[in-house]
Amino acid sequence: MTFDKKNIFDIGTGIYTIPDIASILRLPTAKVRRWMKEYWNEKFAQGEHTTFSQGSGKGQVTNFYTLIEFYTFYQLRLNGVSSFKINKAHDVLAEVYKTKYPFAKSNILTDGKNIFFSGEVGEIIEADKTLQINIKEILEPFCKSIDFDVNSLATRFYPLGKNHEIIIDPHRQFGQPIIGDTNILTETVFDLYRAGEPLKVIANIFELTSKQVKDAIDFHRNAA
Repeated sequence: MTFDKKNIFDIGTGIYTIPDIASILRLPTAKVRRWMKEYWNEKFAQGEHTTFSQGSGKGQVTNFYTLIEFYTFYQLRLNGVSSFKINKAHDVLAEVYKTKYPFAKSNILTDGKNIFFSGEVGEIIEADKTLQINIKEILEPFCKSIDFDVNSLATRFYPLGKNHEIIIDPHRQFGQPIIGDTNILTETVFDLYRAGEPLKVIANIFELTSKQVKDAIDFHRNAA
């Protein structure tokens, strides 16, 4: 199948460099760069009709949906699912759901109880039950950290979980990590912390709670 070639940076899709993805998802930068080239821009792409990134080198950037797909791919590989099976699933699901971001859809990530693929999808992919179960068990907890829109596509990601204040929202601050309902970048708070400012002072400066400040610090400290 082919998709219309559109600007991947339409309003509200976020802008992420390779290091951004690596930092947010706690992945090795070299692996993110290699996988972007090998899978998204080669295996998943449909010739000139599909693009998942723009630019090259340090200027290479992608969007929020690809960020979510990276996590999906990484978790499956981490749990022993072969890249061949993941590629097959991606191709089939992209065709069935008419999107080049099938691993960023809620009905892909959360549907099913015992068997992940059912109906039309199950028939096309020949009911590989091992892959089905792996996808459900691996990704269902991750989905609890994502909000989805009416079209079932991911819209917001909580990298530390929804019980924390860090949000990745492509509609705000170009998708960079922010704190709660504010537009305050977590990096801004972390920079002040590294400069030696006490937590209470930082909280007062930005009118944040202590928990919000601690979440921002923990997010960047764990990514370091």
